[in-house]
Amino acid sequence: MCLQMKARAVFFAWLVGATLAVAGGGRSADRVTISSSSTLIAVDTHAHIFQRVSSPVAGARYVPNYDATLTELFRRFAAHAISHGVLVQPSFLGTDNTLLLAALRAEPDRLRGVVVVDPGIAAARLAELAAVGVVGIRLNLVGQPLPEFQAAPWPALFEELKKLGWLVEVQREARDLPRLVGPLLAAGLNVVVDHFGRPDPKLGIEDPGFKYLLAQAWTRRLWVKLSGAYRNGPDDIGDAIADAAAPLLLRAFGPERLVWGSDWPHTQFEHAEEYADARGQLDRWITDPAARSAILRTTPAALFCFEPEVAKSAAR
Repeated sequence: MCLQMKARAVFFAWLVGATLAVAGGGRSADRVTISSSSTLIAVDTHAHIFQRVSSPVAGARYVPNYDATLTELFRRFAAHAISHGVLVQPSFLGTDNTLLLAALRAEPDRLRGVVVVDPGIAAARLAELAAVGVVGIRLNLVGQPLPEFQAAPWPALFEELKKLGWLVEVQREARDLPRLVGPLLAAGLNVVVDHFGRPDPKLGIEDPGFKYLLAQAWTRRLWVKLSGAYRNGPDDIGDAIADAAAPLLLRAFGPERLVWGSDWPHTQFEHAEEYADARGQLDRWITDPAARSAILRTTPAALFCFEPEVAKSAAR
């Protein structure tokens, strides 16, 4: 699947031109001006790009009043030895993946995407998204009703995702993971859980939902993102939970089922967090250089379909 996806993405980039503007919708073009070798060194698996929006989706929890551009993200990549990235659709943009898709077309070798879609999306549209470097969908369910995965149109969507080899990325508090992750795994899907699994700030690693997450490692179809510690509690609570959770996750999943993400530009926490902080935290959480290298390189290469030769070695 990864080899086919990359071939389609490269062809599409040639067809539309690699200088496609990242911005659109009547605004001045924010073209990608920073480039580097496509050799895979490290992957940031969780970053966002967006523009100010005057009409956010209904029920948006937070709407930034600034732009987060691909150019700015690439500057941070360059400063911290990150060669590749996975763009994740932010919640306030809903199913409008326009900016994300434009970025994938502009940088087909260096970027992959995780989009938000309507569950009734047509199979043909999913194939079009795959052709430009989309590798999965995101279920950002914080503050939302839990879906009824057994009811239409979810089963049909899951079948199409399996055909494409896509993953499903989940953000939800740990207490609800059994009702989400369990059905997704039962449907035969690969699942990625955001931000340490979002354990309860008061319970930390004693949260039954977090313990459930650890217990599902045996499936080998579940990955966890070491990212966004600050989303798991105010002040220093989130950091303390991450410090305690990281060794447990490493022991349960191994480095071949963990990935790292910066969560740039740290929406809702942008005034307190920096990219350097996010990258430095990984060194504290994962002290073994070999394990850290796997988490930064070979594991995300296989999971998100970067460089076929790296993906093959990681999957052995």
